[in-house]
Amino acid sequence: MDLNYVENLDLSGIAVAMKGIVKQFPSVLANDHVNFEVRKGEIHALVGENGAGKTTLMNQLYGLYTPDEGEVFINGRKTIINGPKDAIDMGIGMVHQHFMLVDNQTVAENVVLGSEPRRGPLKLFMDSGRARKIVIELSKKYGLAVDVDAYIEDIPVGMQQRVEILKILYRGAEILIFDEPTAVLTPQETEELFKILLVLKENGKTIVFITHKLNEVMAITDRVTVMRLGKVTGQVNTKDTNPRQLANMMVGREVLLRVEKEEKKAGETVLEIKDLHVKDNRNLDTVNGVSFVVRRGEIVGIAGVAGNGQTELVEAITGLRKVEKGRIFLNGEDLTNHTALEIREAGMTHIPEDRHKRGMIMQYPVYYNLILGKQDEEPFSQEGFINLKAVKTFASDVVETFDIRPKNINMIAGNLSGGNQQKVVVGREISIVPIEPKVVVVSQPTRGLDIGAIEFIHKTLISMRDKGIALLLISMELDEIFSLSDRILVFYEGQIMGEVAPHEVNREEIGLMMAGHKKTEVVRERSDES
Repeated sequence: MDLNYVENLDLSGIAVAMKGIVKQFPSVLANDHVNFEVRKGEIHALVGENGAGKTTLMNQLYGLYTPDEGEVFINGRKTIINGPKDAIDMGIGMVHQHFMLVDNQTVAENVVLGSEPRRGPLKLFMDSGRARKIVIELSKKYGLAVDVDAYIEDIPVGMQQRVEILKILYRGAEILIFDEPTAVLTPQETEELFKILLVLKENGKTIVFITHKLNEVMAITDRVTVMRLGKVTGQVNTKDTNPRQLANMMVGREVLLRVEKEEKKAGETVLEIKDLHVKDNRNLDTVNGVSFVVRRGEIVGIAGVAGNGQTELVEAITGLRKVEKGRIFLNGEDLTNHTALEIREAGMTHIPEDRHKRGMIMQYPVYYNLILGKQDEEPFSQEGFINLKAVKTFASDVVETFDIRPKNINMIAGNLSGGNQQKVVVGREISIVPIEPKVVVVSQPTRGLDIGAIEFIHKTLISMRDKGIALLLISMELDEIFSLSDRILVFYEGQIMGEVAPHEVNREEIGLMMAGHKKTEVVRERSDES
């Protein structure tokens, strides 16, 4: 793109124009003379690998960062945005990847927080009734179904995201920025979000959609800007491109969009689950009599809508939650209700779904996070002391192999982007140092990752399977389940609706099982139709 492109545009039709944006951090040049423009009333995708500079660019538009160089034009007028308040006053709102809600307040209270309607003498008191009415009217106008009286801590992630959208609409946003909005959503919640985005577009809103999921780009957007290593590598109309071309622009090489794996006969049973019963945090039965096995050299995928017992199942298997009834065997050894450390030492590793809660110590440097759980083992520990040289050598290798950005093992893990934090966890758990695991429990391994990292992790999981390691895969991404799994177990309300091979069923039939239809019912319906 021409650096002087702004002068050559008809700015009357442009909602956002950013010219020559430069943002330098101590360890990385995040934005290198970036030009970016969004037309009024369009859904515009901003795509690129983790660390490409997408979120940094949008954080400058929202006022969280100030550009070191460059100019910003909003609705044709050159502006200086010194903070989020300036951005909000200019009609810009941002829904962040990690929501910024107050758990112990209601939906209505969160929406109006900081700009509450007031009543009484000197307007000293919040007008709760009016706040509820405002939120209800907003939710109806934009099709954002919420329970205005529910507390944030009691509602699902999809509804929490709708609350975030209502927050920025309440403040008058005309330009809406969504940062990886589907990273924490189920397929059904993603479909609901897309309907909402189309309603917003019909109401004249301008939307910037930060993502790395190319199927979403093709499904919902009008135009696409691609970034790589802090620079814009291209801008295209969505209808004039395809996933393969976009992937090439993102990564700078041909990317394998389909998982290639050979048919392979599984070996003996490694992990066996017998009649497992587990309760959730509310002391309600959430895993109800589940039995299955995972054999040597196979990937068993668990499909299901979030909240149907998958999390509690994984926590019970990995020693993070008590088993009420039933048994867990690893290579014939009963590990029921053993500690997480004992289970790890028996040969099981775990990629947790919540990297912040279970996977990392955010205040520690990258190199230390890369040996968590292995810190007492050779070569990382010698005579009771950490061998820092061995740790940093190993960490540097993992950072290089998994393309963790920036490539600074001394950086505090909490300062990495979400996708790069995920790479740290995955890299640690599937790097076979110092001992090779017998079974790997993998929860949401590619959540928040870019297409290049997804390709690498998929290849790594297949490689581990081909080496004879048993893998239990839990993923909200149906494409991932279909691509990687040798067998699929479908979960609904803590029970297995059926076991199928990927080639036996289609997405619609899996969807029916995820909604509570047993495999026998789905097969019967298929037979009746034929």
